[in-house]
Amino acid sequence: MTNTLVPYAVLWYLMYRSLSVSYLLTIALAAVAALFLVRSFIILHDCGHGAFFSKSQKANDFLGYILGVLTFTPYHYWRYEHAVHHATSGDLDRRRLGDIWTLTVDEYLGSSPWKRTAYRLYRNPLVLFIVGPAFLFLIEYRFPLHNPQKRERRNVHRTNLGIAVVAALISAVIGFKAYLMIQIPIILIGSSAGVWMFYIQHQFEGVYWERHENWDYLAAALEGCSYYKLPRVLQWCTGNIGFHHIHHLGPRIPNYFLEKCYNENPLFRNITTITLITSLRTLRLRLWDEERHELVGWDRLKTLHTRNPAL
Repeated sequence: MTNTLVPYAVLWYLMYRSLSVSYLLTIALAAVAALFLVRSFIILHDCGHGAFFSKSQKANDFLGYILGVLTFTPYHYWRYEHAVHHATSGDLDRRRLGDIWTLTVDEYLGSSPWKRTAYRLYRNPLVLFIVGPAFLFLIEYRFPLHNPQKRERRNVHRTNLGIAVVAALISAVIGFKAYLMIQIPIILIGSSAGVWMFYIQHQFEGVYWERHENWDYLAAALEGCSYYKLPRVLQWCTGNIGFHHIHHLGPRIPNYFLEKCYNENPLFRNITTITLITSLRTLRLRLWDEERHELVGWDRLKTLHTRNPAL
């Protein structure tokens, strides 16, 4: 917590000082601060799994709420959605909350023109990694959607109150405009980075998807989640979440033990490995092709249309 929140606070202060120098410098510092915000979210994520503090769920929940205010994330509400994601990841018949919207080729072809347009917009990188994350963390998380339980609804409101109190206190010292000029870029960059990390861990060539009757938890973890091999600095900033296959296999393993698990177990090294360069190839993937059993791009639709113009 010290090596995460102290640098974040220092960067926040430097951004404030930089406002009188150059806003370009402020944005540059925001990019660095956003990495520490991502790291804070990973700690929140561990708290949600009861993993950060191994012996106290109360400690996990308390810290999770604090970091929820910091990252604009309602902790209990997010934890519920994320639990659903873990229980259904890779299951074609249980695509629900907390996932990247993914249609099969047949579902897309059988959709209305409006739904096809909405899906194409959603899968556009500009929407998926810039507009979408901003909307999710700044707007959607401010409202208790998806019919949550009473505790989750209250947590959304308490998180909003916490954000408002922090914003009011900081604004009283530096001004509301300065607060927005600092906080908004950090949230925008951090949320985009976070959604990209989540996307690349479940949307890649060779990923596992199965119908429910054939779905297997072990296969969904080891084949349905990637190992995102990042440079050491980025691996640290993202809290080792690149070892995502291990995390899905054992979500109670805290982030600070994931690399140790990877190094000590050969099984975990014999899976799909993605690097910064190869991860860019996933941007072309759009639909799940049940016939080929793989994620495909829009070009797959052209092939089907050539075979059957009626499509």
